[in-house]
Amino acid sequence: MQPPHLLFVTGKLAEPSLRRVVEELAPRVGFRYSVAVLPISVVALATTSWIARHLTVPSDVDRIILPGLCQGDLGPLQTMAAAVERGPVDCRDLPEFFSTSAAPRVEYGHYDITILAEINHAPRLDRAEILRQAHALHADGADIIDLGCDPGSRWSGVGDAVRALREAGLRVSIDSFDPHEVEAAVAAGAELVLSVNRSNVAAARSWGCEVVVLPDLPSPPSPSGEDKWGLEGLDQTIEKLQAWGVKYRIDPVLEPIGLGFATSLGRYLEVRRRYPDAEMLMGVGNLTELTDADSAGLNVLLLGFCQEVGIRSVLTTQVINWCRSCVRELDLARRLVHYACSQRTLPKHLEPNLVLLRDPKLRIHGEAMLADLAARITDRNFRLFAERGLLYVLNNQMFLQGRDPFALFAQMCERTDIDPAHAFYLGYEMAKAVTALTLGKNYVQDQALRWGFLTVEERSRHNNPTEGPA
Repeated sequence: MQPPHLLFVTGKLAEPSLRRVVEELAPRVGFRYSVAVLPISVVALATTSWIARHLTVPSDVDRIILPGLCQGDLGPLQTMAAAVERGPVDCRDLPEFFSTSAAPRVEYGHYDITILAEINHAPRLDRAEILRQAHALHADGADIIDLGCDPGSRWSGVGDAVRALREAGLRVSIDSFDPHEVEAAVAAGAELVLSVNRSNVAAARSWGCEVVVLPDLPSPPSPSGEDKWGLEGLDQTIEKLQAWGVKYRIDPVLEPIGLGFATSLGRYLEVRRRYPDAEMLMGVGNLTELTDADSAGLNVLLLGFCQEVGIRSVLTTQVINWCRSCVRELDLARRLVHYACSQRTLPKHLEPNLVLLRDPKLRIHGEAMLADLAARITDRNFRLFAERGLLYVLNNQMFLQGRDPFALFAQMCERTDIDPAHAFYLGYEMAKAVTALTLGKNYVQDQALRWGFLTVEERSRHNNPTEGPA
């Protein structure tokens, strides 16, 4: 049986690059191939209906691979005998494309860690704002909405707030040590109480719901060694809850860096040793909110620890600006660490949406290829590239390179007239290109820089074509 025959569709400028990639890839993946070069410089600017009118498909082709940026419904092309699909945006990503499509990770995406997202200072917010925040947190991946109460004052409206969230279909926990607030919240439908220790455990006997149990005073180990792990009172509180049949999960309390962080991680390990089957919770905000670092990496690290130790719930906040997307980060991270641990594989090349600042892999054309491309350009449209610390400007009149976008723009203006609208466009693209060079990102003209799950697709002059070229 012959290997499948794939037809790769491209334009005039990308043909040499595509052929180099496919020639090397075909024997490794196992396919025969043809390249259809359409009468257009950049086929990504064409619509699928235009491609359908200009594409001739050999009779033995099994799959047609279009560039990822081709706009429009695939319907006009699906009348052909072969299967039609969009490939990657850049032909140099074809190896990853075939690796992914040939062996999909059907297990990826599963998770077993519950996310609790706290609405801070909930008593200070009106009902509409509480609901707005709760729905946003739930949309980002929160399983339980935690209502954070204000210590020192009693929230008379806690029952109404919980009831409103429950009527909206949301699960709710209450974060308070005040038994009266807790009673009202539980009566209205709260399913979990954060938290109890020796100071309020007696009230938990009558609540009829699950509680999070804390040590009395999480602290550095005592000099005498009597409380090696800073878990004073924890065992005694758990004994009472067990005797009363109260369901619980244990939070040994994560401490900030410099104030017992390493010891607090040890507490989680010690609790797991003492209570091998107990449910546990980690409040990750003591690290993410209190560390001068973007939160995504910290959240992945903490969830990796949780997954390995069997901590199946985490509590997060989104107060300080660098933590504003913690829930979404945790939702992605719990899937990544579950797959890594269950499949015993590295958490690498699995979740590009968590790589925010830089790109997972830089795609380099090389100066020789850019020079070859410049030699084949026949129009005045500017092509911009950014790689290896340099900006490149190409059209049929110039091949410029340099580090200073202002100097390059001055050279461009010396050689051609640039109207204000086009100057604005070029400035916008140059700013993106410089950002890409600064951070180690891939720059592709007319495309948004990739920021993982934070990427906002931009509307460019080529995003919404109504018809392809004549």
